[in-house]
Order: sequence, then structure tokens, then C-alpha cells
Amino acid sequence: MQRSVRVGLAIAVVVLLAGLALFIGQWYQPKRAVARETAAARSTDLTVTTGADRGPGSLREALFVAASAPARPKIVIRVDRIALATALPPLVNPRGTDVVGPQAGVTIDAQNLRNVPVFDITGAGTAVSGIVIRGCPATGVLVRAGLFRLSSTTIESCDVAIDVAENANDLSITGSRFTGNRIGIRFAGSIPNATVANNAFEQHRDAGVWAVRSSPDRRNAAIVVRDNRFSGDRLGIVTGNIALQVDHNDIAGAREAAVHLIGAGAVVRRNRISGGAAMGIVAENARGAAIESNELDRVTAYAVMARGSADTLVRDNRIHSCGYGLAFVLGVAGNPSTAVDNSIIGPRFNGIDVIGDSPILRRNRVLNPRGLPLHVEDFRPSGGQTVRSKPFLEDNNFSADQARVASGAAPPKQEP
Repeated sequence: MQRSVRVGLAIAVVVLLAGLALFIGQWYQPKRAVARETAAARSTDLTVTTGADRGPGSLREALFVAASAPARPKIVIRVDRIALATALPPLVNPRGTDVVGPQAGVTIDAQNLRNVPVFDITGAGTAVSGIVIRGCPATGVLVRAGLFRLSSTTIESCDVAIDVAENANDLSITGSRFTGNRIGIRFAGSIPNATVANNAFEQHRDAGVWAVRSSPDRRNAAIVVRDNRFSGDRLGIVTGNIALQVDHNDIAGAREAAVHLIGAGAVVRRNRISGGAAMGIVAENARGAAIESNELDRVTAYAVMARGSADTLVRDNRIHSCGYGLAFVLGVAGNPSTAVDNSIIGPRFNGIDVIGDSPILRRNRVLNPRGLPLHVEDFRPSGGQTVRSKPFLEDNNFSADQARVASGAAPPKQEP
């Protein structure tokens, strides 16, 4: 009897030990898998240690490894110069990729590339910082994925510094410098949650920011361009049929125009525009544009011109020491533009010109013009039909007898 009890206890102990071993094995396997995943995650930190175009430690090699990394890779560049001979692989990791230059920056010499971007962003969540891209005949950074971030980067002497495709979204370009390119940043369409802020744009052959498409973008996602500095560009900002909110920028010395609006969707507000060989803000064939609370000084020609535009609001702008103040030319009949509460001080020529247009002018002030406070003239094309000018005037700080009406023009309508 005692023997059988001892045998039963032994069997029970063996079963218990077997169950415990099975439990420990099942518990250990996922822990070991987690440890492997953690090690793999740590292994995705990649270091660039050579400025050569290819080979171990090169940027090219790091991009190849990052493409298939099991966790978000981080490429840390430890050299001060990289010379590229051929196109780099695109950044494709769906978990995103961080590309980080050294504190002093790294210069990527791209002059040998032809018709390809330096960085081709096709994986969402990519971030680039601390890079200098110089001399690329095509594009510095091509963005065609979401959640892209660029900061503390310089792109110079390229065709297009940053080219943003229409399918991009959630984009942030901050604290960077674009100089001597043909175009600084080019947008193909209205990009949801896109911000361009606190950057410097200098000496662009065409424009600092170019956002133009052939027909209006119906997505109504305004690209925010704010708190940037533009200096010496041919055109500071050009927007055509893409919703753009241009807010609180400093634009100096534009060679043709500081801001050029075409089509629908633009708001230009609280900017400082100074100097420049031609125009300040031009709204050309614009629809529903808003030009508000800007300060413009020392612009050679017109501070603000609305040409062929409809329902454009020009409000509360402060203009001083420019060639001319405001101009309204060949507007859309039945859908007039409006100028209200603008201050124009010391224009070298006329304060407000109206040519072949019938805008609404309310509570505007023209002080100390060398020419006329208001000049109204019909538009007479050679061999064509005369377009009459019939502005509606209300409570402006100039009187009807000060406003010269060109021969044959209809007298301005004035509220009694």
C-alpha cells in the first residue's frame, strides 16, 4: 500500500514538472521574440561614415538598408560632404525614415545627377534635417507621400528645390533656406495640412513659392505660407487655382511682383512688402481673392493691382512711398471688386487708378499724392469696343472735384 502511494506521488511530481516546463517554455518564447524585435529595432540606426558615392558606410548603402528595415530607420550622417555620381534609391520604408545631418551640416554635391531628384520621398513619415543640397540640375527633394517633414536644411543652385506632388499631404517645411534656384518650393495642387513657415527664400530665377495648376482645385485645402522671408526673387509667391494662405511674410526687393494671384482661392494677409522694381501684389483674373492688412512701401509701380478680376476684396492695407497705390483694370461686369479702408500715403503718381472697371471704393484715404488721388478712365482698345469705368464711391478721403475723369469716361457714382 505504501509502495503504491509513493509511486503515485512520483508520477504526480513528474506531471507537475512537465507542466511547469511547458509553461516556462511558452512564456520564454514570446519574451525571446520581443528581445529579437528590440534588437532589430536598435539595428535600424544607420551611420554614414564616408562621402563616397557607394560602398560600405555610404549614404547609398544606408538608404538600401533603410528601405527594408523592420522598424523606423534613422540615418545619421557623420561626414561633411557627399559627392553623388548617380541617382540614390528612393526612401520607401512605410514606417518612415529619419535622415539627420551633423550639427554643422553636410553638403550633398548633386551636380552630376541628371533628370532625377536627390531625395525621392515615396514612403510616408519621412523627415530630413541638417542637410545642404547644392547644384542639382533637376530637383532637390521630390515629395510624393504623406507626413513629410523638412527642417534646418539648405537647398541652393538647383532647378526646383522641393517639388510636392498632388498626392502628398500633412507636409511641414520649416526653418530652412532656399537660394539661387529656379523655383524654391513648387506645389502641384492643394495639399491638406501643409505648412511652409520660418524659411528664407533668396534670389530665385522664377519664384520662391510656385503653386499653380490649370483649373481650380476643389479640395479646398489651403496651403499655409507664413512667417517666411523672401529677398530678391523674380516673383516671391505665385498662386494659381490652388488655395494658398499667405500670412505674415516679409517680402523684399522682388524684381517683378512680390505676390501674383491667378484664379481662385488666395488669401494674402498681414504681410510686409518693401522695395521691388515692379509690382507689389497682383490679382490677375482672380476670383474671390482677399488682400487684407498688408503693409507695402517703396514699390516702384503699383502696390496692389486687380486686373481682369471679380469679387476681389482689397481691405485695410497700408501703402506708402510707392509709385502708385491701387489699380482696378478691366474687371468683371456685374461682379465688382471692392477696396475698403485702405490708406495710401505719398504716392509718386496717382493714388487710385480705375481703367475700364467699376469697383466699389469705400472709406479709402489718399494723402499727399504727387499725382491725382483718383484717376478714372475708360478703356479704349484700338478697333474694339470702349469699356466704360463707373466706380461706386462712398465716404472716401478725396472729393469728386479732385478726381480727374478722362475724356469720355462716365462720372463716378458717389453716394449722397
